[in-house]
Amino acid sequence: MAVVSIAALASKYLFFTQSIPAIPSLKASPVSSTLIRYTTITATMSAKPLNPQSHPSLEVSGGALDSFLPAFTTLDRPYDSYPVVGSNTHLETIFAYFFRSNPDVRFRRECLRAKDNGSISLDWVVGDDRNLSPNSPTLILLPGLTGGSGDSYIRHMLMRARKKGWRVVVFNSRGCGFGPVTTPQFYSASFLGDITEVVAHVSSRFPEANLYAAGWSLGANILVNYMAKESVNCPLSGGVSLCNPFNLVMADEDFQKGFNIVYNKSLSSSLRKIFNTHALLFEEIEGEYNIQAAANCRSVREFDDSITRVSFGFKSVHDYYSKSGSAQSIKDVRKPLLCIQAENDPIAPARGIPREDIKENSNCMLIVTPQGGHLGWIGGDEAPFGAPWTDPIVMDFLEYLERTKSMSVPNAKSEENTHSVQATVK
Repeated sequence: MAVVSIAALASKYLFFTQSIPAIPSLKASPVSSTLIRYTTITATMSAKPLNPQSHPSLEVSGGALDSFLPAFTTLDRPYDSYPVVGSNTHLETIFAYFFRSNPDVRFRRECLRAKDNGSISLDWVVGDDRNLSPNSPTLILLPGLTGGSGDSYIRHMLMRARKKGWRVVVFNSRGCGFGPVTTPQFYSASFLGDITEVVAHVSSRFPEANLYAAGWSLGANILVNYMAKESVNCPLSGGVSLCNPFNLVMADEDFQKGFNIVYNKSLSSSLRKIFNTHALLFEEIEGEYNIQAAANCRSVREFDDSITRVSFGFKSVHDYYSKSGSAQSIKDVRKPLLCIQAENDPIAPARGIPREDIKENSNCMLIVTPQGGHLGWIGGDEAPFGAPWTDPIVMDFLEYLERTKSMSVPNAKSEENTHSVQATVK
């Protein structure tokens, strides 16, 4: 019983699931600012190897490999999982939940009312409006199923980005992170209405900032589906997908086997709690909903069959899983996307990774580590209690994209100023 209860507590998180000092404004002309920025970027990039290589312990591929590989400062090192802990996928996954530190972050919650009157909870870091400029790069974090801003993997990534001067906001899906539910609808692996409204809202608040997103597990699946749907018109300047289940049919198959059954039962318990808190909203709803089954579900599949697939118009739970995985949509992504997976992930099976589509997409790059479990990745300089091995990799990628964007913006502004001067002279 004790073993089951430990794993059960952990799997709430498992399935998919210092303030920054203000920078003094530089009083310089637009031309000198542009030259300083360009010179700094050029020096940084020229200091890197001309032919960067990844370490053989990592599987690194993708159509954008040659473009993105220079971004990374540590991929030439071997992936060394922490001794003992990294020897077993379940041990690593559970250890990360129980023993990884959880940074203290003060949030200010904003409840965004969706077009269907649903409520989305956005958690902003207290003080960022004072300490960061309106054009600071902005990062949206998407937790896994039932996850939220309280999860350690979210907070570690948030803290790393803030130390680099980024603004960060956590997107808690309906009912997650103790957020309210105001309509008889939660969220799904393929429902893109909420992320579309969140991205539009954040973009409207900070129109001068470049916008990025990172998602874990179910949040990663939603993010990739969103980027694919928006294609060339995607407002994001880039995205990162971690522990993405990709193929939900395969993920569901593995979820019914071995030790994964423990995760399944525990996660269904978390879903029950969220549902039963808001069950009155579903009391008189019509359709194929099975309220009783949802209130007493013993598996994720049972909950999805009773509520999720009905809410979003799927004929069956298999229909929902087969049409909602991002493996089939990633080929349509047209903005920079980094995917990071663990070969031994018990919940996001490696055989579901769309390797060929990633190789053929000139906007995508894939990194697969030999170990890592699900949301574990206990390795790197901060192991075993600090940030996951993936965090510096994610930050390298995002900062590379931001440097690239910042190089192009001044040139565009210079051209605009030149045209306006010529017009004035005439």
